[in-house]
Formats: sequence, C-alpha cells, structure tokens
Amino acid sequence: MTARIGRRAILAGLCASGMTAGRAASGQGQRQGLENDAFQAWLFALPLIEMAAARARLSQRAPNSQDIPNNVLVHAPGLAGVQSRSITTPNRDTLYSSAFVDLTRGPVTLGLPDSGARYLSVAVLDMYTNAAIVVGTRTTGGRAGTYRLIGPHEGPRDGHDLTLPTPHGWLLVRVLADGDDDLAAAQKVQKAVALSGPMTWSTGSSATRAAPWPQYFQSALRLLQSDPPTYKAGYDAFDRLRRAGSGGNFERAGYSAEQAQAIDRGVAGALQLVQSPPGRPVGGWGYPPSNLGLYGDDFALRAVVAVTGLGALPVAEAMYMRPAGDDGNGLFRGDGFYRLHLAKPVPARAFWSLTLYEATADGQFYFTPNALGRYAIGDRTRGLVRNADGSLDLWIGRSDPGDAHRANWLPAPARGPFSLTLRAYLPEPDLLEGRYRLPPVEQVRS
Repeated sequence: MTARIGRRAILAGLCASGMTAGRAASGQGQRQGLENDAFQAWLFALPLIEMAAARARLSQRAPNSQDIPNNVLVHAPGLAGVQSRSITTPNRDTLYSSAFVDLTRGPVTLGLPDSGARYLSVAVLDMYTNAAIVVGTRTTGGRAGTYRLIGPHEGPRDGHDLTLPTPHGWLLVRVLADGDDDLAAAQKVQKAVALSGPMTWSTGSSATRAAPWPQYFQSALRLLQSDPPTYKAGYDAFDRLRRAGSGGNFERAGYSAEQAQAIDRGVAGALQLVQSPPGRPVGGWGYPPSNLGLYGDDFALRAVVAVTGLGALPVAEAMYMRPAGDDGNGLFRGDGFYRLHLAKPVPARAFWSLTLYEATADGQFYFTPNALGRYAIGDRTRGLVRNADGSLDLWIGRSDPGDAHRANWLPAPARGPFSLTLRAYLPEPDLLEGRYRLPPVEQVRS
C-alpha cells in the first residue's frame, strides 16, 4: 500500500500545511526500492516518535521531583503563553489539562462535569495520533457523565465504554476561557474533570525525529511492540526496511554502503516533506481534509500533523485553517501590515479565533512576545471596532497600526517569519461543507 496524501487542499491551521495527492504521488514515484521504503517507514513511524517525545516532556516535573505517572490528569493553571513550548501551535482560547493513559492494567474512568454553555472537550489520541475518542459539548450538550476508557482487547459493555485502539494514548482536555476575567470560572469546570485508574510510569527513552535513522527506527520498533498498529499501510515498508539489514535491528553496519545511502536519501526526503509540505490553497487559505484527526491508513498526512499540529481534533469538533502566506508556504515575512476583512462572521457554533505564531527553523510554531500581550483575536475579543456595515477588519503587523486600528491589531514578531491560524470550534455546516470561504489575507502597505 502507498500513502493517500490529501483529498482537496490539505492541511491548515493547527495542523498547518497542505499536500495534494498528485504532488505526493509524484515524489514517491521518483523513489525506488529501499529509498522509498525508508521514506515511507520514516513517515509511518513519526507519530509514534512525536507522541513518545510529548509523553517524556509532559511527564517531567522540576528537578528532584518525581515524574508524573500515567493516568494522572494535570491541569495547566492558565492560558498558553510565550512560555508554552512543549507542544507546537498551542491555542490561546482554552485551558488545557492532559494525561498520558495506560490501559494495560485495566480501564480508566473519566468523569465530566456539567459545563453548561461553556465549551468543553476531552479527546483521547491513540499512539498514532488518531483522535479516537472525543466527548464533551458536541456529544453531551454540556451535561455531566462518567465513562470507562478501555483498551483494544477489552469489549465494551455499554455506551459509556469508550475504546482506544492502542493500549496507550494521550488525553487532552480543552475548556473555553473567555479572557483573564473568566479564568476562575473556567478553572472551576477544568478542575471538575476527573480521571482515575492504576498509576504506572513510562520507562526508557526514545529518539527524536532529529536522531540518526538507526536510533530513530530502533525507537520506533520498541514503540510498535508496545502499541501495535491496527492497519498495514506504512508498516509493510517499515518491516521491509528492517529485514533488509543483516541484523534486523536497523544498525547501519547491517546494510551495505549502497543500501545505507539509499536510506539516507529516503529519510532526508521524508524530513523535508514534513517540514515544508507542498500545498494548494483555496482562495488563499488551506482547509483541513475530512480525515483530519482520524487518519486511517493515511500515514503521510498523519506525519505532517504530528509535526505541525500534534493533537489536532476531527473536523466535526474544530476546523483549523491557515492562509497561504507571502510565498504560498504559509509564512508571512513582510514588515508592513496585513488585513483580514471579514464581511460575514465565521460560522462557528462555539467560537472562532485568529492566532499568530513565530515560525521556527524546524517547522514548529509558538507564541511570540509583543507589546499588547495579545496572541489571538476573535469573536470574544473585547473592544473590537466593527465597520459601519458590521464587517470586521483585523490588522496584522510588526508595529503599532495607530489609534484607528489598534483595537483590532494582532501583533507580529519584530523580525522573522510568522504564521496565522484561524480556528473554528463546532463549525457550522456552511464551513464544514465549503459554502463559506475565508477571504484572502491582503498586504495593504509595505
């Protein structure tokens, strides 16, 4: 099997970039044999590598303190800010809570409070980053409930049993906070989300995506043994690559010089793809594909999302959209101002926001310090000034746009490239089905 990369224009926003089937297939067609196996195997394993890295980061407490065990929910005390560098493209709209879950010793119980009209979601990602479980406002209407999270080898007993396809996973809670004045009320809901189950500790370290490929694939092999895949796409290439070496363990010495060089090329091509995937925006924006967050055997798309937006939700829960940028690669570099003119409100039942990130050299996106301490702007931003016809102009730039536009200003970093992501939570059918399209972000003066 080969990867299915994209259906329309792919990948935006929290998951940043787009790929199209023609471009991806063309790139794979130029690779043959072991080079192509290495290309596909590296992409296939990347979500496991990224999830293991996130688990390591999020389980570490301060020095001399015990690490956080699995099945223990940790609540972030406030909204994400410039210090939030654990996970790429964080949002500024919701309080986060998270836990890595281990179902190897039995079920884990999840309790949701009555959240009323306040947006709440709990997503549980399997180790391949599929958002296999999502419960909250969309599914419960804000009502309280108790659920059992069960592993792949335990059959559900009733509708409150939720099955995770892998024995381990990552649970992410999002609770809407309507600004700093609303933090206390939002935290009350956040802290009422409960998780209970056998405490276990993750052991051993894993390579990162920057590691040489022997270590990378060896780590991936251990992770595959812990959390076997439920589909063959990508795994076949991984297994062929392993068996091509005389030791069957990815040691470079187990391959001939020609084989090792072919693997070098395949891995380099895969790394280049996830750092700068090809795209084809629609009207100046990339829109998420229908299988975002639930990838099936589309392992190439899943790999890109693991790097550019780990933890992405399915489109029914949230849509992440990213403008094409100055050069079609999603990045803005200009020193003047950009404007997003919204003639009509973004059709989202919960909320929408436009968030700005500085872009790092390895394709990650984080908040950047600015004079307003503003990292996102949207339908809940206080003091926005609308035009006489009710439309809204949002101004994006590195310098203060002056009294006339400051209320609608989203500050950019003083230097370097930056990106924008528009999130729409609980998108309405017009947005989901493509009848509503965002206008392009225009550069208005240099």
